[in-house]
Amino acid sequence: MAENTQQKGLSQEELDALVASSDTGGRGATGKVGVFLTCVALAWSLFQLWIASPIPFIVGWGVFNDTESRSIHLAFALFLAFAAFPAARTKFQVGLGIVVPVVLAFLFMTGAKDGTATWWIPLIALAVVGAVLLGSPKDRIPVWEWALAIVGAIAALYLYVYYRDISGRVGAPITQDFVVAVIGIMLLLEATRRALGPALMIVASMFLVYTVLGPNMPSIIAHKGNSLSEIVNHQWITTEGVFGIALGVSTGFVFLFVLFGSLLDRAGAGNYFIQVAFSLMGHMKGGPAKAAVVSSAMTGLISGSSIANVVTTGTFTIPLMKKVGFSSEKAGAVEVASSVNGQIMPPVMGAAAFLMVEYVGIPYFDVVKHAFLPAVISYIALVYIVHLEALKAGMEGLPRAYTPKPIVQRLVGIAFTIAAICAISFAVYYGMGWIRPAFPETAGYIIFVFLTAVYVGLLYISSKEEPLELDDPNAPVTALPLPGPTIRSGLHFILPVVVLVWALMVDRLSPGLSAFWATTYMVFILVTQRPLTAMMRGEGRLGRAIKQGGLDLIDGLETGARNMIGIGIATATAGIIVGAVSQTGVGSALADVVEVLSGGNILAILLLTAVLSLILGMGLPTTANYIVVSALLAPVIVTLGQQNGLIVPLIAVHLFVFYFGIMADVTPPVGLASFAAAAVSGGDPIKTGVVAFFYSLRTAALPFLFIFNTELLLIDVTWVQGIFVFIVATIAMLLFAAATQGWFLARNRIYETLALLLIAFTLFRPGFWMDMVSPPYAEEQPTEIAAAALATPVGEDLRLRVAGVNDLGDPIEFVAVLGIEEGATGEERLENAGLMFRTEGETLIIDDVAFGSAGETAGLDWDQEVLRVLRPVGQPSKYLMFIPALLLLGLIVFLQRGRAARIATKPA
Repeated sequence: MAENTQQKGLSQEELDALVASSDTGGRGATGKVGVFLTCVALAWSLFQLWIASPIPFIVGWGVFNDTESRSIHLAFALFLAFAAFPAARTKFQVGLGIVVPVVLAFLFMTGAKDGTATWWIPLIALAVVGAVLLGSPKDRIPVWEWALAIVGAIAALYLYVYYRDISGRVGAPITQDFVVAVIGIMLLLEATRRALGPALMIVASMFLVYTVLGPNMPSIIAHKGNSLSEIVNHQWITTEGVFGIALGVSTGFVFLFVLFGSLLDRAGAGNYFIQVAFSLMGHMKGGPAKAAVVSSAMTGLISGSSIANVVTTGTFTIPLMKKVGFSSEKAGAVEVASSVNGQIMPPVMGAAAFLMVEYVGIPYFDVVKHAFLPAVISYIALVYIVHLEALKAGMEGLPRAYTPKPIVQRLVGIAFTIAAICAISFAVYYGMGWIRPAFPETAGYIIFVFLTAVYVGLLYISSKEEPLELDDPNAPVTALPLPGPTIRSGLHFILPVVVLVWALMVDRLSPGLSAFWATTYMVFILVTQRPLTAMMRGEGRLGRAIKQGGLDLIDGLETGARNMIGIGIATATAGIIVGAVSQTGVGSALADVVEVLSGGNILAILLLTAVLSLILGMGLPTTANYIVVSALLAPVIVTLGQQNGLIVPLIAVHLFVFYFGIMADVTPPVGLASFAAAAVSGGDPIKTGVVAFFYSLRTAALPFLFIFNTELLLIDVTWVQGIFVFIVATIAMLLFAAATQGWFLARNRIYETLALLLIAFTLFRPGFWMDMVSPPYAEEQPTEIAAAALATPVGEDLRLRVAGVNDLGDPIEFVAVLGIEEGATGEERLENAGLMFRTEGETLIIDDVAFGSAGETAGLDWDQEVLRVLRPVGQPSKYLMFIPALLLLGLIVFLQRGRAARIATKPA
């Protein structure tokens, strides 16, 4: 019998406090103050629903522009940050809370180069320092913290109240602007320290230091330096800094998705997902661990926090994993590895995914499409890792409460279910396609009535089953729940997810509007499910059920708002960093630094980016980590990749950064999710983090693979190709997992592990070997470019390595991919691509590039020198490399099956 979780780990109250301290705020205000904070959180949620809805535009009242809505959004976040998060009392935290305001005050006074009065700046810093020194109790809100909360909210609301006045003096701030901006920046950084810890506060402060002291920096990153007037204007008065894109995404998209997840969880979907996963998978070898992986993947729909996901599912799954033989560290590591990956699981991904929409400039549908295969493959591989752990330890699953049907009968049932789902999907898809043109004015009402009818039907089915209660994981497990009744007991929870996916993927609505309709429908379900269920079961007490439904709604709205405090603060503070990057031009300087450190090698650049993401992620939340690293290094990777002849799509780079930002929640010594899992399991947090990182190697490998093989992101592939890529990539990742776990069909020999890694790499990147056997391009002399263009089939690309200067006048070399268009001669094809050339001896110079042409799209410009011309040549199919890989795999299977058979027959 495994040890009771509560004996070595934390109690449920302590676990709730752990989540609160990291996500919703650890201060437990009660009485009138608690009611007031609940009202503020409710007001925030209702405001977000209001601005996302079409109602303001219909009634012509309450319409806010982007800047106004961001201002109000940050005001709520700052107020609740000071009210809900007590200041930490460690010496380091207090020291930081004193040093940062003092340093900023000195910097801002130094930067006041235009005669602006600065006597008031030390007073602001002194007030902030005084509030830090006075302390911050956890059970009440002292007067000075009320003051910080109110003043912070007013500073954020300044852009809303004085929007018209400010718009008339952009670039010329007045004294009032100076005072509000300095107060706002200092209080935002203090709120960041409270809600998110010291790391993001330190990083943002360092960028402010860099902004002012640019001339005193090393020459490679030096800049002219910016005055206080420029900082105030850039960081607070305009939307280039704090109120920039990141805060806009938090306001327009992220809040509604977090709120949707909070309401779905309050309705009981989290418990439902856990129970369904256990009823379907608990009987397998290591079943509780497999169920933990699946339930965490589903719970990723309703929780954007790794820590909350670990604690929510882990309090149930970790003790059961220990019951079937997992150690405390391995049980915690499985939960960490699966919970953290919830942020990369479409259709509802972490907050950073919505930032990609703005930063990359593609629809959210495309983000989901590109992220889908790596996420699914990663989860399948984790289930396989758990299976291998169970095989190695000889584990069994939990007992079933029923006799399973014969395998043929089960396969027929599964096939019938899949066919039924497909038939219903086609009927709904084409039915909706008919309703909209047939009833253009009333289609929305008809669809709502249809959904409501389906909801009532599913709720009726649910009412015939026993209510799902989350069992005590520390109690003896006599049998698993029955799959059929368990699944039927919560089918109506799928409807809001269907609404969300439909709006995002089929109707192609914006993420904000999609989340609004899904959240609105979730509100309808939350309010009605208890009264309708009571009526269907004939339980009576309808008034009590209606009241409980209302309380569930209030609790869900409040929790959603409190879950957003950290994200709102993080995106605003990350805006300081993004603003500093754009104001100082440090991005181009950093490109030079990275190029020097990496020697121009693209793989070295990727490794540097991965390490930087992991280091920053030790203290930054995933969203802030993504904003910082993508702002600094994403353009560098694309540029240096192009210089090395590797054309890297921007979405691939951003997903690369996103994946390693998530990995930071796992990585010791500061992996917060690992500490949360260890608190549940009673295991050692560092050992838990090490094992979780080992399990997560598959997640770390995927970004490197899809940078070099963009087919994994479904870029430029058909549906048939996509299915093929999915099957092959899944097999490759399973082999990679078998290699890293040291077990395939039996324990691996060293040479078998190396062979499995080689096979996995070949399946992932068959083109790597084929390019060695048969190069894909033939090099031509630059002066023979016309002949090369004529020999290149229309629609394919001619690659040109050119030398020129960048926007700053510095010399660069890069590879341009030129699409070849129709033309009778090579010269005509080049002219149709918008290019004119001149020769100077043996040198080929670009003489002109037509505006909007294929040549301009390729990055070509006049006076650039063409150094090399690479013409595509016929190449055998890269998939021929699968043949030797599969033959080698067959040899390994043969060797291990023989060894496994000998071990099985060997006398004990």
